[in-house]
Amino acid sequence: MFDTVLVANRGEIAVRVIASLRRMGIRSVAVYSDADADARHVREADLAVRIGPAEASASYLSIPAIIAAVRESGAQAVHPGYGFLAENAAFARACAEAGAVFIGPPVEAIDAMGDKIRSKATVSAAGVPVVPGKSDVDIPEGGFGDAADEVGYPLLLKPSAGGGGKGMRLVSARGELEAAAESARREARGAFGDDTLLMERFVTTPRHIEIQVLADAHGTVIHLGERECSLQRRHQKIVEEAPSALLDEATRQRMGASAVEAARSVGYVGAGTVEFIVSAARPDEFFFMEMNTRLQVEHPVTEMVTGLDLVEWQVSIAAGERLTVAQEDVRLDGHAIEARVYAEDPARGFVPTGGTVLAVHEPSGAGVRVDSCMDAGTVVGSNYDPMLAKVIAWGPDRAAAQHRLDRALASTAVLGVATNVAFLRALLADADVRAGRLDTELVERRLDVLVGGGTPEEFLVAAAMERMLRLLPAGTGGGVVDPWEVPNGWRMGGSGGVVFRLKAGDTEALVRVEGLPGDATVGVDGAEPAPVSARWSGEELEVRHGGQFRRYRHAQTADGTLWLSRDGHGVAVGERPNLLATQAETSGGGPVTSPMPGAVLVVKAAVGDAVTAGTPLLIVEAMKMEHTITAPVDGVVSELHVRAGQQVALDEPLAVVTPASEEQDT
Repeated sequence: MFDTVLVANRGEIAVRVIASLRRMGIRSVAVYSDADADARHVREADLAVRIGPAEASASYLSIPAIIAAVRESGAQAVHPGYGFLAENAAFARACAEAGAVFIGPPVEAIDAMGDKIRSKATVSAAGVPVVPGKSDVDIPEGGFGDAADEVGYPLLLKPSAGGGGKGMRLVSARGELEAAAESARREARGAFGDDTLLMERFVTTPRHIEIQVLADAHGTVIHLGERECSLQRRHQKIVEEAPSALLDEATRQRMGASAVEAARSVGYVGAGTVEFIVSAARPDEFFFMEMNTRLQVEHPVTEMVTGLDLVEWQVSIAAGERLTVAQEDVRLDGHAIEARVYAEDPARGFVPTGGTVLAVHEPSGAGVRVDSCMDAGTVVGSNYDPMLAKVIAWGPDRAAAQHRLDRALASTAVLGVATNVAFLRALLADADVRAGRLDTELVERRLDVLVGGGTPEEFLVAAAMERMLRLLPAGTGGGVVDPWEVPNGWRMGGSGGVVFRLKAGDTEALVRVEGLPGDATVGVDGAEPAPVSARWSGEELEVRHGGQFRRYRHAQTADGTLWLSRDGHGVAVGERPNLLATQAETSGGGPVTSPMPGAVLVVKAAVGDAVTAGTPLLIVEAMKMEHTITAPVDGVVSELHVRAGQQVALDEPLAVVTPASEEQDT
């Protein structure tokens, strides 16, 4: 067995791998970029080695930098986690040349399965059913459109060299093909360094089901049952569970046998996942999509229903040990569900967010597990994937697991960074999700309902009361105080109240508070005032409002923005000093701002261009995902503030579109 293992990754997966290494008595080595110098995985490892600047290409994706860290640390083996270099055959070769064992499959298996085009041909020859499709490799020059017509619409464009939803595009008709292919190739080059595309028939009402396999170097290959990963946005998984509510035992065994054959066909060794697409209308019919030659993000649900530590088995197999678990020993006990916590804004198209984590509270208890990289002070930037944590719950059946996961998410609080936790709770509460009627398009169909209708009024009331408490002299705690010491709007003849103009997301409101926090009346946007009381309770804000008693976790940024969290719903509330909107704002034009921190990839417009509402102006990239910024109204591009390659912040002005009516007036 190894005594020192280097973890060539970051974030929650690095923390999770380090935990297993510690249990195994193995010395762990972390690597870090300048952006991660104080990250949790760095602090939890036995040794940490700097590998470069924040840019992934110069640090976590730099094979020379990581191999230098291997040599410096004396690591005997390298665990790649997932993402970055985990499925890079050149990296596996470099590890071997440096005298370190790559904790993953043989280079030949990575080569065969890492390319979606080759992998389909390989498993098809082994008798595994595949989705009809074509690729750049077998499409003649200039024949891309004709090939798409032959495959049939709708079809899915996929980068051959990578996964994680990056570069995938759904194309419904021939007229959408050219733009979709251009965008897919650009994103694939940026994420994987290879813009080769594969096109596949899009299976209607598709369900994404994958099989976990384990194989040792002595010829034993087993499967550990399935995971269902059908709840996705932008082809990226959000919620995963094991086992699937769709499969019967006979189909489970057939699919498991196919996965084992797929692994055998390439001489696979280690932990891997064979992914299948299944039509909800034909659950007995499944097609191979791809094989991920690494640990999956969703591996905890398999661990919770089998009782096996997959990282421990990866390390043991890489050290040459035999599998001591036979196929007949594998039992699926109960049900487990995982929800991915992302730094993103579902209401704005799931664009990545960012910032500094001011405070974090993660759930615990029977049947609950959290894989996380968060701590107070963690900086979430635009250089890496926006996933912050995974919350996993186990129950004796699916309903119990769903309930535990919902309660766990309700007690999850991330202050300082906007997350998708409230969205996850809404998704888990969906009637079809609860019943197990899933498909990969469900989130898109339900999106308007799932993202809600703006900030609940209770958060605005709580923010106003928090500000009132801060206005009180220290030590008063909301009790009786000298009215001359409190700026509460007092005037001759009575109190006029204190008015706050608050903004949370797209919601703005005038909140008037009359009286002291312990006994006040509050009105929102001129509505009938209601009795409200508030006080501090340790680290929480307690508010009685509308006949309900609520507790909020809270934190404040240096610029005065207040973060509140309750039942998994996190809100950032700022105070707006200006009382009148500008003419540009009221007419729908004005500044076009960046919806997330990132980098300007392409500038598609120039000053003086006439545009219509929806015309693409720029493409901003954040965390390897492209986002097209469009004109809000018909008009003229009167200002352009950025250039390609420039870094931009959340809500930073990018351009100004002057509405057509104003342009004519001038």
